Amino acid sequence: MATRFLLRSFCDTRLALPPAGRRLCPASSGAQRRSYARGPAGLPADLLRGDSFVGGRWLPAPATFPVHDPANGTTLGTVADCGVTEARAAVHTAYDAFCSWKGVSVKERSSLLRKWYDLMMQNKDDLAKIITAESGKPLKEAQGEVLYSALFLEWFSEEARRIYGDVIYTSAKDKRGLVLKQPIGVAAIITPWNFPSAMITRKVGAALAAGCTVVVKPAEDTPYSALALAQLANQAGIPAGVYNVIPCSRSKAKEVGEALCTHPLVSKISFTGSTATGKILLHHAANSVKRVSMELGGLAPFIVFDSANVDQAVEGAMASKFRNAGQTCVCANRFLVQRGIYDSFVKKFAEAMQKSLRVGNGFEEGITQGPLINEKAVEKVEKHVSDAVAKGATVVTGGKRHQRGGNFFEPTLLSNATKDMLCITEETFGPLAPVVKFDKEEEAIAIANATDVGLAGYFYSQDPAQIWRVAEQLEVGMVGVNEGLISSVECPFGGVKQSGLGREGSKYGIDEYLEVKYVCYGGL
Repeated sequence: MATRFLLRSFCDTRLALPPAGRRLCPASSGAQRRSYARGPAGLPADLLRGDSFVGGRWLPAPATFPVHDPANGTTLGTVADCGVTEARAAVHTAYDAFCSWKGVSVKERSSLLRKWYDLMMQNKDDLAKIITAESGKPLKEAQGEVLYSALFLEWFSEEARRIYGDVIYTSAKDKRGLVLKQPIGVAAIITPWNFPSAMITRKVGAALAAGCTVVVKPAEDTPYSALALAQLANQAGIPAGVYNVIPCSRSKAKEVGEALCTHPLVSKISFTGSTATGKILLHHAANSVKRVSMELGGLAPFIVFDSANVDQAVEGAMASKFRNAGQTCVCANRFLVQRGIYDSFVKKFAEAMQKSLRVGNGFEEGITQGPLINEKAVEKVEKHVSDAVAKGATVVTGGKRHQRGGNFFEPTLLSNATKDMLCITEETFGPLAPVVKFDKEEEAIAIANATDVGLAGYFYSQDPAQIWRVAEQLEVGMVGVNEGLISSVECPFGGVKQSGLGREGSKYGIDEYLEVKYVCYGGL
């Protein structure tokens, strides 16, 4: 287990990681390997790796790229900058491994995933510190992500033993129909920065349980979490070539993504990210008709009806809106509040924000709001606030960059928002809560559905008939009724419209990595 370290402020100057090494070191042996000493600010040396991980080995790339701490801009270290050549080599390695992995018994696959889960839990504190360092989210949230991430491995270790087929009695007496479920092959996994661990295990756990192998391309902002998972996967005994990681810089992301989506040995693409990027990857995958799973952008409505318990609604709004400083795909983006309780909701929401939210470095005690991921993200929030104010919105609290500077922005509440504002029509992905007033249920439903995306939606009501009506009419893949936190490993995650294709997690998640084969057995 990696050495624990004392929590310290990341405002201190960090030691940069050395550049990528040149030796090829078997990850499973005690051979020489590049050492990071204690790593930046004491991050766990054994888990903090900078090379790609392919075929059970840590492999350098011809170039490296820096990874920065979004809280203060300092460099955490450098990571292998893989290109098309490395991506194609990783696919071939994964395919070779698939030829044997698909034949491994479900009991053994289950056991290996469980061992990986156990190692994540044993190293949960160190994994959380890596997440906070590279993504900026508060340490408490990072600890929650590690648990959520590990639970997907536990869940799919169990689902691996529940892949069932069918026997069909046909109209012909001498025939039987058999339905088999078989692993689809090599899966390319492309993940975002906002959940650098959980978005990997939610996909990879299902893929490995089904008998597939994977090539993971993590987000360029947060590659260390994916590489730490590789270290633990290797320790768990996951065979070489089954889990591969090829980090790359932003400048190479487009070409690497295309290489993965067009490679003839890749049978499945799973992507979480923006709708715009998802469409590009879909175009690439279409040329060879690959199976795809897409979890894309959202624009989640949060509706509060007159019958709602306002205090409960405010509590849910706080949980839904400000997790990870508003940088999640299921964050409430548009608050729609009925006229009868509008003023009360806005007042209590503002009070809760001012009382509960504390902005700062994620490693500092009591911090609930970390930085946005980069300057571009801050500029988008600024743009949305400025547009709303110019069109008549009122800043109730916040509204500008935080006094800490850098990538920090004040949690912001806007009243008198209208449906023509950018913060209502575009996903903000930041700590901005605009509140629109409505009169009738039909009006709220119309506003909520007036978008080409539909990932998550939330509403608060104490009227049973209204709850059924609204839950069925909201054009989203997931609905929270009197609840602001809806994600769970046991439940299907995914959207409708341009928010994506397929489902992750739950008993349905493993089906995304399985092919259904019909066998006609005659001559009986």
